[in-house]
Amino acid sequence: MSGTGTVQVTRRENATWIGVHRPEKRNALDLAASRALRQAFEEVQAAGPTVLVLHSTTPGIFVSGTDVGDLAKRGVEEALDPVNVRLFEQLASFRWPTVAAIDGPAFGGGLELALACDLRVGSPAARFALPEPSLGIMAGAGGNHRVSNLAGLAVARRLIYVGDVIEAEAALAGGLLDRLTPAAELDATVDAVVASIARRSWRALELSKLALRLGQRDTTVFDLVAQGLLYESDDAATRMNAFIERRRAK
Repeated sequence: MSGTGTVQVTRRENATWIGVHRPEKRNALDLAASRALRQAFEEVQAAGPTVLVLHSTTPGIFVSGTDVGDLAKRGVEEALDPVNVRLFEQLASFRWPTVAAIDGPAFGGGLELALACDLRVGSPAARFALPEPSLGIMAGAGGNHRVSNLAGLAVARRLIYVGDVIEAEAALAGGLLDRLTPAAELDATVDAVVASIARRSWRALELSKLALRLGQRDTTVFDLVAQGLLYESDDAATRMNAFIERRRAK
């Protein structure tokens, strides 16, 4: 195993497991964690063909979102220098298949991270939400277009407009999850998926992934501009500060 304090990398025969390790923040992504993940993705890809498995080092947690304390400090400049957009796009464009192993909530940036993977395997604890509009911002790092591309506009509208939390069984039925398995069998199920992938040609997988990406819609340019305006709004500042105070009170 190798990696930084917030990211742990474990290499197996046909897969490289990258674990997010920030349990005190329920794995919420701050700028340092995002940059550590980007570095890990780059190093893993440079090492040659492998299935990238993204997971949490802490049972019952996936990635609870982007750290709101970090978000509250962002403005137009940060929106136009989008660390998370680059992170999720780097993951989406990883040369070979990627799998998210989800045992716990994948909210906000956590859902965007999972959506950037090719496949998602979850336990019954997996839950999905895009709460950004309740904070006065939007899911501007790929959530808008990836959730609608994957699960359809109806699911996207429920997540974004209404604030629905989608539980594991509904996520499987709606296409947000590809496999649902007991938590104790999550790693074994992912290993089985990896084994199936690894029986195929790495070059054929790489070219097939490029072909599939050619048909995807993307709203990133609009999202960057819109998010920059939202970051500097009084409404977003009030909502994020209220969220932070509620967390402190707990």
